[in-house]
Amino acid sequence: MAHHTKGGTLSNYNVDYVISYRFTDTGKAEATAQFEKLLKALARLGLTIEVRNGDNCSLLVFIKAEEDQKFNNHVYRSRVKDWLYGVRAAQPDRETHNSLTTQSMTESERYRIIYGMITSPAEDGGAAITPKEGEWKNVESIFPLHDTAFNRQWVKEWSMKTFLKAEDLDQIKDRLGEKATWVLLGHYSSIYAIVSTLWCVTFVEYWKHQELNLAIRWGVKGSSAIEEKRRDFKHEKEVKDPITGETVQVFPSTKRLARQAVVIPFALLASLALGSLIATCFGIEIFLSEVYNGPGKSVLVYLPTGLLTVFMPILTAFLTSTATKLNDYENWDTTASYQAALTQKIFILNFITDYLGIFLTAFVYVPFGSIIVPYLDIFQLTARPFATTEKQLAAPKAGFMINPSRLRKQVIYFTVTAQIVGFLTENIVPYVKRQGFHKYQEMKTERAATRGGAAPSATVNDHPDEADFLARVRNEAELDVYDVTSDLREMVVQFGYLALFSVVWPLTPVSFIINDWIELRSDAAKICLEMQRPTPARADSIGPWLDSLGFLAWLGSLTSAALVYLFSNDGIGPDGTPATIKGWALLLTVFFSEHIYLVVRMAIRLAISKLDSPGMQKERAERFMVRKRYLEESLGTDAMELPPTKAPEITRSSLEADARQDSLRTSNPEEHFWHRQRSWEESAKVGAGLIDRMAPNEGKKMQ
Repeated sequence: MAHHTKGGTLSNYNVDYVISYRFTDTGKAEATAQFEKLLKALARLGLTIEVRNGDNCSLLVFIKAEEDQKFNNHVYRSRVKDWLYGVRAAQPDRETHNSLTTQSMTESERYRIIYGMITSPAEDGGAAITPKEGEWKNVESIFPLHDTAFNRQWVKEWSMKTFLKAEDLDQIKDRLGEKATWVLLGHYSSIYAIVSTLWCVTFVEYWKHQELNLAIRWGVKGSSAIEEKRRDFKHEKEVKDPITGETVQVFPSTKRLARQAVVIPFALLASLALGSLIATCFGIEIFLSEVYNGPGKSVLVYLPTGLLTVFMPILTAFLTSTATKLNDYENWDTTASYQAALTQKIFILNFITDYLGIFLTAFVYVPFGSIIVPYLDIFQLTARPFATTEKQLAAPKAGFMINPSRLRKQVIYFTVTAQIVGFLTENIVPYVKRQGFHKYQEMKTERAATRGGAAPSATVNDHPDEADFLARVRNEAELDVYDVTSDLREMVVQFGYLALFSVVWPLTPVSFIINDWIELRSDAAKICLEMQRPTPARADSIGPWLDSLGFLAWLGSLTSAALVYLFSNDGIGPDGTPATIKGWALLLTVFFSEHIYLVVRMAIRLAISKLDSPGMQKERAERFMVRKRYLEESLGTDAMELPPTKAPEITRSSLEADARQDSLRTSNPEEHFWHRQRSWEESAKVGAGLIDRMAPNEGKKMQ
């Protein structure tokens, strides 16, 4: 296994998990009592424990699971549960040792099971330790250690590969788990729009096919059916399941539906708030860049960007927090349903913040610019301190010319510049912040030491053989927790730009290919260096994000058609005068585009469903072996063979004996019918005799 690597800081000393126990704001007596309770809970599971000093009033609890009978029972229970829910095709061997020998345990399965032992409720055989919640508020994090040697090799290999193979994904799946692995023609041309829309729908449908194939290949198909109860779920009553007979906790679906209805006014208010902010900054930008003609214009044009930079994160954070509270109020019973509902709410917010600006340019500024711009005088306040005359602030009442290249520049910004900024924000800025924080802590410690009030160093009791290892563990304990949802959101938003607006700038796919090639490798480096090692978690799909992809592909068929129609005059567009737009033609274009999309999607879905894959072949082979094994266990290895029988010879005495038996028992015509021939051999002889009598002679047949 990975944590057996030898050599200084590369060795993990066979550690499976580390618990960071921080007691900064807790009294000594309470911290000691809670720590003892933590160790008792872990010891009951049969886990081996070691404790070392951490940084800043914290302790590091090192955990190792011995592969004894207790641990093997957890493995066997997990596999049986998978089999009952259809995740595994074959029933695990009743002997635990044989089960583990037949199918070896991957590193991600081992870590997932140990994490389940630590965090699962007591009724499921776990210790019910939940970081930062309730009685475990001092448990800051539970994380596995990075395999440094593997990480180096991983980043090195991926940086040298142009394309990834299925085996590369299998390797990451075995290390980090399935959930983390899921992550990883002319201007306004009608031909490009058709190709782009066709590619988008093909991508979504083929992704579904690949999801199924990989889920089977990785052995997680149907794992979403194994639902984990939320700890914060509040039931109203307990009822007896009519099928299983188990007592289940229930929250009425009608009451949850009523609570979900609150999302409608929230969505409207969120759209209004975000839309107002974006529209206001949009109007200010139009005024400053295309109306205002006074001093400081080159600087003032950045004012809307500054306003969005300041207020958008604040407003988005507030709305995200509100959406989370509404999700809690809906009281979902399982973690999967809770995450799905929250993802849908977050997607609405992301849709508005990421796409509304381009929608305003394409469908408001371009068609109606000449009508709207004269009313932008309300934004004179932003430039009045710099203007020398009123004429510099006055919007033209007539003859205003819109900037036809504005839409293209906006799309280029979001598909190129914004991607670069996002890369720096995601990878470089956290590294600089972390290094700066460490430097600040060192300076703070040195200053306290000179004053004589410094706390003992965390390394004061470290054994020399463990010093490098403990330094690395303390560093990993300070890292952020990896959130796969943020990377999925980033990819879905990028797909939206491609589906909705790439017809504006046909080089959008090229930009995204370059970005994704770099992004894939930078994400690998981020997971290895800037984040705690993810706790392996299973997933058979990307969940509700797949619905978001389908929605964006459908909406892209509408926007692409509308943009091609609006800019069909050599890319100039309506030029700010809606008189050139025929409403019926625009609606008809969108209508036909949508229906063609639906037909094409149906055809592509049908075609892809006919494709075979190694994963599906594996599933069919496993099902065949299960049926064969069951048949052999039930009826023997030769169950499909006819039982050997010896047909009795038909003689006068045997016929007389049968006649006597028939006369002794009462029987109806049906029984007489089925007793005239007593075996298949006898039926064959009767049939052969009939053929011999009725078939024509060879000589007559030749005539």
